[in-house]
Amino acid sequence: MEPFFFCYTVDMKNIASNGANNGPNRLTKKGKETRARIVAAAAELMFGNGVAGTSVEDVQRKASVSASQLYHYFSEKRALIAAVVAYQTEQVLGAQEPLFGRLDTLEGLQAWRDAIVQLQLERQCQGGCPIGSLASELSETDAAVRAELAEAFGRWEHAIAAGLRAMAARGELRPGANPDRLALALLAALQGGLLLTQVRRDTEALAAGLDVILAHIRAQLA
Repeated sequence: MEPFFFCYTVDMKNIASNGANNGPNRLTKKGKETRARIVAAAAELMFGNGVAGTSVEDVQRKASVSASQLYHYFSEKRALIAAVVAYQTEQVLGAQEPLFGRLDTLEGLQAWRDAIVQLQLERQCQGGCPIGSLASELSETDAAVRAELAEAFGRWEHAIAAGLRAMAARGELRPGANPDRLALALLAALQGGLLLTQVRRDTEALAAGLDVILAHIRAQLA
């Protein structure tokens, strides 16, 4: 199973194309690879230690780059954090893409729920959500990053809503059902459930939250 919420398989092309001080079109192939390595290293460190607990020196060691190399691509930590947000967004949403395409059926919604819960069991309920972890640490300290995180959650919500809208368009949901609010409720249950899973080291809250929303969706069937 693909690790939806902790995936550090580095997609060099994708990372290199997401916002740098030196635009990706101006970087050499080696430069893009170096930048990608820095972003992936920073993402792993920030996920494990927090943004505040990750120093520039930590990133240098993890990525095996010099201070001058790091500052060539990211002149300030804020720029590196923005790149990490973009990276984690693509990792989290990209890993779920195959399941997003099936969220227009109850079976697909249940499979998505089951995969999320099973992954947390396999990870021994550790780690939480990379996007959620960044949001909890940065939302009150950096307005620009908060906006980027809000956009990431918006993309996630939209991906869920697309399936529910398709069900509504086929007449499978009652006229009063609101696919967008149902999608928002699912995302809220997911994020809250992941946080409680991380704290409690069990998936009961995650499963319960998702199950309640899925039961409500079933009750909205035409």
